[in-house]
Amino acid sequence: MSGEKDLQQLLKSMKPEHHLGDYVFCKVGTLEKINIHEVEMFFKEKEAITLILKQEIADKWQLDYSVVMSWITLTVHSSLEAVGLTAAFSKALSEKDISCNVVAAFYHDHIFVNKKDADTAMQILNSFSN
Repeated sequence: MSGEKDLQQLLKSMKPEHHLGDYVFCKVGTLEKINIHEVEMFFKEKEAITLILKQEIADKWQLDYSVVMSWITLTVHSSLEAVGLTAAFSKALSEKDISCNVVAAFYHDHIFVNKKDADTAMQILNSFSN
């Protein structure tokens, strides 16, 4: 199944889920000494490998990070070809001065917001289904 494409249906059925824990973005040059089972997500860019992981793991590995974030998953199975979903929720969040970092995976969109903004972000995201 390729996921939902209809924007109105996506917005109505996003069902955001706030993951427990504090998450950080870090960078490394190699995965040699990294236990990938403790990494939530990673992405290889030409400059470095970005790791998204729990703050306590980053601290254990003595990795640098700049902001502590909360992770919210939109539990609707969105299509990789869906148009407008990211624009709709990022606009709503930006209107409340909330920055969001989005990772689109095969089944779901994952949104990382500053930890201090998590409750407000959840309220905004939940408002789409009302």
